[in-house]
Amino acid sequence: MNLLIFGFGYTGKALTKRLMAQGWDVSATARKAEDRAAAAASGVIPVDPGDPRALAEAASRARAILITAPPDAAGCPGLTALVPAIAASGAFPDWIGYLSTTGVYGDRQGRWVSEASALSAQSIEGARRVAAERDWLETGRGMGLTITVFRLPGIYGPGRSAFDRLREGAARRLVKPGHVFSRIHVEDLAAGLAASIARPRPGGIYNLCDDEPASAADVTAYAASLLGLDPPPAEPFDAKTLSQAAQRFYAECKRVSNARAKAELGWRPTYRTYREGLRVILDAERAVGA
Repeated sequence: MNLLIFGFGYTGKALTKRLMAQGWDVSATARKAEDRAAAAASGVIPVDPGDPRALAEAASRARAILITAPPDAAGCPGLTALVPAIAASGAFPDWIGYLSTTGVYGDRQGRWVSEASALSAQSIEGARRVAAERDWLETGRGMGLTITVFRLPGIYGPGRSAFDRLREGAARRLVKPGHVFSRIHVEDLAAGLAASIARPRPGGIYNLCDDEPASAADVTAYAASLLGLDPPPAEPFDAKTLSQAAQRFYAECKRVSNARAKAELGWRPTYRTYREGLRVILDAERAVGA
């Protein structure tokens, strides 16, 4: 059992840890020599994505392929590199997963969205994801490959949570009435991907998120309470004070349903809300420091 990951980042490493514990071998692309060395040191087989022969060899071994790299103006780099590699090697993996974003739904003014909702991306990044989803699904139909798309909200976990922003002094508690967003703990995301690998479905599309959309202000305040800190002062929302990335975040408001993933994959988030997720992160930090 071999997994090939195109783009070895935060999510890929979490899935690697989970599948290696089940006896899988993992290959992963990394452009920089130092990143390939780091991957090898962790037991992952490094692959230079700029080497077509190496990528074709890795594809030939793969039972599952995960694409995490984001699209750019030229499209999905994983599609550009992997389709020739799959064709050249004659590979026929059981499962190919593409990580997209719930940004493809655009702004729904707080309403619920499901995988059946119309796509209405309102940012360049969201539009690129819409195009990448379409390209992967069309490629799957054309080549007879099992492509599954995962639409993801904000991902948090160890080293990437409200705790880190509070400790850095960078956390703000902006209050925009009615604004909520969905999120997912990285371990729940890895569990959802593993569940899909075990149940391949051609053309499947899944939202993976927790059960309780909430405001960023509430998440920050709760994280501060766990640390025994006063929360940052509440600030009225003012887009002019924000970075472009933060402006995009606050420009969209929706509640994301995970019902299909639960029904079809038998998956349930272990961390049903941000409260459970943040508590387990802090407990793990304190256990290491004890």
